[in-house]
Amino acid sequence: MRSPRQRKIKKYIKNSILNCFSGIAQSALTRAAVRINTLLILTAGPRHVTDPDDRQKLDALSERIAAVKEVHEPKPSAPDHHSQAQLAWRMVIELVAGLGIGFGMGFGLDVLLGTTPWLMIIFVLLGFAAGIKTMMRSAAEIQSRQEAALADSNDSPQG
Repeated sequence: MRSPRQRKIKKYIKNSILNCFSGIAQSALTRAAVRINTLLILTAGPRHVTDPDDRQKLDALSERIAAVKEVHEPKPSAPDHHSQAQLAWRMVIELVAGLGIGFGMGFGLDVLLGTTPWLMIIFVLLGFAAGIKTMMRSAAEIQSRQEAALADSNDSPQG
């Protein structure tokens, strides 16, 4: 049987989880309500409003929706001056992650099957190969972005 302290802790955890999910649901419902109101305004539009009071309410609602949209609008991103360093770190992390995952899988299987160190060596090599493949894919992606940016700058009219 659980002690009163354990029941109290369980109740606290349960309430915390419920509060977390209810907060998420409330924010989702709020966003959905704003979208529905926006759609109603766009589809019905102010042209169907004949009562002056309804017209004022609709204008007030439109202003509130515009204010909410303005608050939630993403801010423009600033140009990144450290992009080359970030790309280099991304590639290093991809390689190390491949090695780490290969080592973990190989070591785990070695412990379970008693084949130390053969599976660890094989999986480290496979992880290294996977890391190199991921790095090459990232490099190709970066190169295609740079080529697209170069093509866009060459296509723009000059003079």
